[in-house]
Amino acid sequence: MKGYAGQILRVNLTTGQSRTEPLSEDMARNFLGGRGFVAKILFDELDPSVEPFSEENIVVMAPGPLSGLFLPSSGKIHFGTKGPATGGYADSNMGGHMASELRYAGYDALIIEGKADKPCVVMIDDDRIQILNAEKYWGMKSFEAEKAIKDDYNDEFQVATIGPAGENLVKYACISHDFGRQAGRTGIGAVLGSKNVKAIAVRGSQDIPLQDVKGALKKGRQMFMSAFKKPGFKEWTPYGTAGVTDWVNEVGSFPTKNFYTGYFDDYKKINGQTMREAITITDKACFNCPIPCGKYAKASYKGEDIYVEGPEYETIALIGGNCMIDDINEVAYLNLVVDQLGIDSISGGNVVAFALECYEKGIITKEDVGREIKFGDTDSAAYLFELIAKREGIGDLLAEGVKIAAEKLGQDSAKFAIHVKGLEVSGYEPRYNPAMLLSFMTADVGAHHNRSWAITYDVASGRDNLEGKADKVIELQHIRPLFDALGLCRLPWVEIGFELELYGELFPLVTGIDYDWDDLIGISERIWHLTRSFNVKHIPGFGRDWDYPPARFYEEKMPSGPIEGKGVSWDDVEWLLDDYYKKRGWTEAGIPKKATLKKHGLDFVVHELALTE
Repeated sequence: MKGYAGQILRVNLTTGQSRTEPLSEDMARNFLGGRGFVAKILFDELDPSVEPFSEENIVVMAPGPLSGLFLPSSGKIHFGTKGPATGGYADSNMGGHMASELRYAGYDALIIEGKADKPCVVMIDDDRIQILNAEKYWGMKSFEAEKAIKDDYNDEFQVATIGPAGENLVKYACISHDFGRQAGRTGIGAVLGSKNVKAIAVRGSQDIPLQDVKGALKKGRQMFMSAFKKPGFKEWTPYGTAGVTDWVNEVGSFPTKNFYTGYFDDYKKINGQTMREAITITDKACFNCPIPCGKYAKASYKGEDIYVEGPEYETIALIGGNCMIDDINEVAYLNLVVDQLGIDSISGGNVVAFALECYEKGIITKEDVGREIKFGDTDSAAYLFELIAKREGIGDLLAEGVKIAAEKLGQDSAKFAIHVKGLEVSGYEPRYNPAMLLSFMTADVGAHHNRSWAITYDVASGRDNLEGKADKVIELQHIRPLFDALGLCRLPWVEIGFELELYGELFPLVTGIDYDWDDLIGISERIWHLTRSFNVKHIPGFGRDWDYPPARFYEEKMPSGPIEGKGVSWDDVEWLLDDYYKKRGWTEAGIPKKATLKKHGLDFVVHELALTE
């Protein structure tokens, strides 16, 4: 079988043993790799009784069949587990160089199971697998641990680490790599922490077998040249994702003051242009990327220089606008704080903003917090992040995420706890963007923009119109996650208009599997139904109620900015879900129907869920 190493590595931390097992051709054909392998392995191997922080949970790490090859932006790897934030399907995607290295080491996926009795590093050096003592690294911040492991072993190892937040089981702890890349969402860093895994280190020296080497090289060269010639290439590169800040704010959708509004008056102080001019030193790219979105920066806070990769748009939105921090140096400083602690900046920014609003409303007090805190104050945010990472004082509650924090605090705080399914919302205010709202509501991991970035469609197609929104969301929910299965970054397509068909032309040259783009999209749709089914299997009572957004998004009209007075209603929310479920082939409760699952080759799911409808 070409394009694949042909084996999966399984490491059992409890026994200290590792073994390989063959990758079946059916697995490759039906689930591709990356996100597809993650979803299938998790569904097959986890019983609903398994708790996210139990020894029986597993963490899956999988590149895709196009990772590590000579084509643009082929450096993506996927992580997955049963997530602590939602109790359901959880995954996260990471750039850098880990995907290619795991491929070169000879593995299509890594499964980590059990729990080590002491902090450890899982070290993979081709076929030499070790579980090494990591007590000296435990307690270190993310970048410090990565450097120390490279210094102690070899700089050739690609290293992914967790920070103190992961060690202390913060439910939105991330995984860090390459001193600035993160698998940020869904709390997988905390699951590694529960298993006493401080780091995963990988070095490989093997080839990836290709069906048609010359053809794949030719196609890869064509794709690189196409990227360089795209009209958006020169506009995108200087700012990376931060370049979208102005547009999002100008359409009234920039999260501000815990999503109270969608317009931040001081956005130009933290936008991409200001970042580039004030703090950016150079561009930084992931493996084989011609459009480097990473921006290595030198910022200053309280007279001290700090160095950090970023901030990217999501951090600017959730730590900047959402916490009302209006200085790019201070946003960069907080970016470094969360990176070093190992906290997802999206969930982290949401949680801090939620806490600040609770403080304003008197729901939590100075005695609860230990000091005064307020919007717009960088020290307040940094103080809360430190408490969260250590699970000290109010930080212990906030480490649970806004859903559980609101349930415990009460006093109507759930209305402005900004999440879906327990995962905090990404950096796009959706209350007058119905397709984006539907994207957040129906995303399998919770409210995450990477599944369906539909806000541009909302603006282009009319934001008062609900018709057609579900169709676009479904289309994007097949295209965007397909990149995660293939092991690629989607930004060349999203940002510079790269042709999707080229990926379909490349796939058979690499694998020998005669799939075109439409075939690949069909597999992505299969994976979507599978991850929804995982949630049905694992979350008691899962269904429509889990897809509802926070009340702020349908009870409060936009109070300021270019769309002042606009918003969606509860009836709109219900209509959007009805339309989406019908077009998905799900029940009115949001459960995939038996016929739908069979149509997409998921007979084993029908049997597992004992579906009758």
